[in-house]
Amino acid sequence: MAEGLARELGKGLIEARSAGVFAVDVQPRSIAVMQEIGMDISQQWPKTMDEKLMRTMDYVITLCDRGAESCPTLPGTVRRMHWSIKDPVGFIGTEEEIMNDFRRARDEIRERMELLLHTIRRQMPARR
Repeated sequence: MAEGLARELGKGLIEARSAGVFAVDVQPRSIAVMQEIGMDISQQWPKTMDEKLMRTMDYVITLCDRGAESCPTLPGTVRRMHWSIKDPVGFIGTEEEIMNDFRRARDEIRERMELLLHTIRRQMPARR
């Protein structure tokens, strides 16, 4: 969800990539809740972090506490941020309750992404 939000909200500003310590398939419920807001992430695929990728990044954002603990050492120029967002995968409840957990995670990621992109825009030199 984070990659899809970053790509859409940061279009023309950033190049978004998503990778994890372990490659995990995109969850069907993630695809569904992103479609609810008009974003298609169905073509995203699991990727793992590698040294070559890390050298090209300006920011690395971990989304769950488990990811923050497992994140490899980053090159000195990479800014690392951690957003402690509860991973909705594995939540127990009715289908509607589980979907609401996915929506909550999506909305929290979106809010934080909008704030980050606002900060990045403010730090950019003015165009003439």
